[in-house]
Amino acid sequence: MPEIVATTPGLFPLPDRAKDELSDLKGHQKTDLISGDEGGEITAAYERAREEVVDVQVDTGLDRISEGQLRWDDMLAHPLAVHENVETRGIVRYYDNNNFYREPVVTDELTTGGDVAVELDAAAELVDSGLQAALPGPYSLADLATDEHYGDEAEFVDAVTDFLVCEVEQFPDVETLFLLEPSLAENPPEDGEDERASEGIDAIASAIDAEVVAHTYWGPIPEKTYAHLMDADVDAIGFDLVSDHEKNVYNVQEYGTKDSVALGVVDGQNTRVESPETIRDRVDWFETRTNTVYDTVYATTNTETFYLPVNKFEDKIQSLANAAKLETPETDQ
Repeated sequence: MPEIVATTPGLFPLPDRAKDELSDLKGHQKTDLISGDEGGEITAAYERAREEVVDVQVDTGLDRISEGQLRWDDMLAHPLAVHENVETRGIVRYYDNNNFYREPVVTDELTTGGDVAVELDAAAELVDSGLQAALPGPYSLADLATDEHYGDEAEFVDAVTDFLVCEVEQFPDVETLFLLEPSLAENPPEDGEDERASEGIDAIASAIDAEVVAHTYWGPIPEKTYAHLMDADVDAIGFDLVSDHEKNVYNVQEYGTKDSVALGVVDGQNTRVESPETIRDRVDWFETRTNTVYDTVYATTNTETFYLPVNKFEDKIQSLANAAKLETPETDQ
């Protein structure tokens, strides 16, 4: 049996108490929360919310603890949205769902940031072990942004990669880094771009002393893109078994995968709560179909969880934690 590690891709729903507190703050506007320089009261409210989501994860028994990314109102676009050389403009649909983010338009050089590292520093003070970071992968972050400075698509992806490398180099010690790459499935790269996307992931993975998971979701990624992704020196590739389990299994059967794997076995957008037995059944099914016993299986929600009501989010991570503790998979759904 592999080691089952219960975790999430981060980006949690804001706790109800924090929502009420922030909405009551004088002059509170949505844009204030994502400008990167919130006032003292808003900053303090987010600090209390971070403590709350860390406590919830510890109490449920998750094996990896996320900072929660509660300030990321622009979702995966956040690291650019708060950069000094990026303008945030119109509201754009976040992939193919009912969430929206401000379009980050890069107007000058992407210099070193540090916003995410500051959040992780704060989380590190709350966690004894098992701290997990989350970042957009370089291809997805470039896909969500608009370039008005570099003028060349390949150069822009390289600049985004360098920006993320500088970010992770400022991180405190973390045990795991989830690089989130939904655009590999939602807007697959063309020939040449797929190799560059893999090289970007590899560069980020090489810059951090942690287990690195390149997590893809909202469907399978094309075979050629997957083959290039296998060249990246990551510890695990993530598969969204909720959206399409058969095609993801096919990629592994045809091209193999890493010694460890991340499996999106819990629906991050649907309120129905999966049982621990169902979660373990899905892990066991994947192992059986790929005829492999993995070193580590990261059992996770398939997507970010900010779509969920707080109570359902808590129920789902409790199920994940309980599933990791089951001695053997159950056969009944």
